[in-house]
Amino acid sequence: MNALSCNAYTEAWSAIGKSLPAKPKAILCISAHWYIPKTAVTAQENPPTIHDFGGFPQELYRVQYPAPGSLELAAEVADLLLPHAVMDTTWGLDHGTWSVLVHMFPDADIPVIQLSIDETKEAAWHYETARNLAPLRDRGVLILGSGNIVHNLHTYSWGKHDADPYDWALRFEKMVRTALRSDNVESLIAYEKLGKDALLSVPTPDHYLPFLYILAQRQHNEEIGFPVEGFDDGSISMTAVQIGV
Repeated sequence: MNALSCNAYTEAWSAIGKSLPAKPKAILCISAHWYIPKTAVTAQENPPTIHDFGGFPQELYRVQYPAPGSLELAAEVADLLLPHAVMDTTWGLDHGTWSVLVHMFPDADIPVIQLSIDETKEAAWHYETARNLAPLRDRGVLILGSGNIVHNLHTYSWGKHDADPYDWALRFEKMVRTALRSDNVESLIAYEKLGKDALLSVPTPDHYLPFLYILAQRQHNEEIGFPVEGFDDGSISMTAVQIGV
């Protein structure tokens, strides 16, 4: 619903888009909502807006994000991730991508492609694979990860607005921030070893793994920022991690 809202989160996403030193030439998004048993890259000139959810107001299903795709970028990403990546013409831009981009870049005039998350691979594989994407930054491509460091829908306070975040969620996010500041990448990759707070915060890896794709882009001593902060209904962290601010 943030796609339709004006709140602290959406205003912060908008501010990120406006604060970038240069307009991205293209955007590569790793969305938690394309979690499939392979590594795939969207290869379409006009990717469709996918409404991959149910039970929401009809207004949300009418949202379109008609950004162009980029066959050139898709091919380059596939080459960088050889032999793992395949080209895909069946997906498009899911809500993990467009619900954020409608605020960051509302004109939808920047080419956008998505990279799937291979559900058969471990976290360390995703981190090492993501490091191969680093050359894209030099070409002006914005690499965007869409997920949540804390994402537990089983404990989500459905219908209870402004619910306080759970203690375990706060503790785990604090551990993540501490590890980021100390450049303790190993603990962030092996997050399941951080105890019960980690297991509650990341009950499934799909929403956490996009974070590792962004973390893998960090160069030595590169600055880290948190341009968006807060929790949604107790158990979903809205924190954004920005590399190279």
